[in-house]
Amino acid sequence: MARIATLDGIIDAVPVVHPLQPLLLLLKAHGKLVLVGIPDKPLELPAFPLLKGRKLVGGSLMGGLKELQEMLNFASKHNITADIELVKMDYVNTALKRLEKADVRYRFVIDIGNSLKPTA
Repeated sequence: MARIATLDGIIDAVPVVHPLQPLLLLLKAHGKLVLVGIPDKPLELPAFPLLKGRKLVGGSLMGGLKELQEMLNFASKHNITADIELVKMDYVNTALKRLEKADVRYRFVIDIGNSLKPTA
């Protein structure tokens, strides 16, 4: 778990309404929070932690193949990885319920390949 004010940047891919203040508190001065998830309702943006640390909030829709390749190259070069929870297709409804309850620590990734293999 990151300590307060230790991160230079955060990419927030959460597509539901959630508090931004905890993320802003993780950023160093001049840190950047980039929103790429699209919630169905507006997010609250607390001004004090934003202004106090001279932090920036920006957003981006997904880019094309060129931008995706640049991001993957950057992540590879800097050894940036993601913590995920790998789930099978039959767990998707439970995963959605957990998202609604905010009972998720890592991003869900659906293991489609192994979900479709016949069981012996």
